[in-house]
Amino acid sequence: MIASLTGTVQYIATDRVVVDVNGVGYEVFLSAVGLGRLPEIGGDIFLHIHTNVREDAIILFGFQEQSEKEMFLTLKTVSGIGPKLSLAILSGMPIGDLCQAIVNGDVKGLTTISGVGKKTAERICVELKDKVGGFQTESTMSDTAFVSTAKDSPLADAASALTNLGYSDQLVRQAFASLKKQVGDDSFAAMKLEQLITEGLRLLS
Repeated sequence: MIASLTGTVQYIATDRVVVDVNGVGYEVFLSAVGLGRLPEIGGDIFLHIHTNVREDAIILFGFQEQSEKEMFLTLKTVSGIGPKLSLAILSGMPIGDLCQAIVNGDVKGLTTISGVGKKTAERICVELKDKVGGFQTESTMSDTAFVSTAKDSPLADAASALTNLGYSDQLVRQAFASLKKQVGDDSFAAMKLEQLITEGLRLLS
């Protein structure tokens, strides 16, 4: 089974990316959030991989964060939810919000995600309520760290500008976390407001 891939971005589509690993192209399906975090074509990339084996195909699903992969696998344990719907759920709601909705039994909120009906949402809440606490804690800790470093800085102003454009706080945090990993801590800390907004928009678009 393929557990991870390290290579360069060869092609980007609306729901997948082709990763060139030593001359071999691997087609990997990603969530909308994952696609938004991708570097430009030719850029270096590392993905955690879930390999889904069917009788007629071997399909790869990719994640930049291990926590995203674990949430994907957790969703897939719910009766009636396959890998593609799991990925759609991750595309429809940030992990922190998703965990909160599950813990609160927010069936109505979950049904706003494409492909999730009332019965499926109810199953998610019942079967996963006691399994998502770790994800919720991790997301909260990450958000707190982001806010503390962003306060009274160009990063805070950039985050405010992007949320004013209609992007959720969670997606903005994820975009800047991805940018920080791409450019490194020192380069990220030295970026000016205009650069942060431009790069943030690139990752969110």
